[in-house]
Amino acid sequence: MAGASDPLKLIALDAEDLAVVSAHLQDAVSKVADMAYLPGEKRFAMVVNRFDWSCPEEQDLRCRTGVHFNRVLAARTRGVDLNDAAMVLNLLAVEFEERDAPSGQVTLFFSGDAAIQLDVEVLEAAMSDLGPAWTAKKRPKHEAS
Repeated sequence: MAGASDPLKLIALDAEDLAVVSAHLQDAVSKVADMAYLPGEKRFAMVVNRFDWSCPEEQDLRCRTGVHFNRVLAARTRGVDLNDAAMVLNLLAVEFEERDAPSGQVTLFFSGDAAIQLDVEVLEAAMSDLGPAWTAKKRPKHEAS
């Protein structure tokens, strides 16, 4: 986020764009209840609490952020209990693999080997901060491999 008063809004129309979106969504957390696949609208949407990695360490912030993918033909999950609305997922990365251009698969990778895979006609995604930022309780930590 550019600052608490400057909401971040990004679109992704190719794998390069999605890599930028993915970087901004790293360590975002969301509940299963805040995710939805809407087959009639060909859309997958979720609301996350995004960690702002661009802030100085002494100003760790999170912001409520909406993310959606359009032109979604199918959605599959691994390690995600769709019946557990309170289940919290930590987003690690979002990737696009082109199959039969321009279609392909978007995969949202979460900690604990969980994932959501979306078959898309074409990559068309957006993220948008929805409100003011707040101080994060703690900074996410990653172990070096």
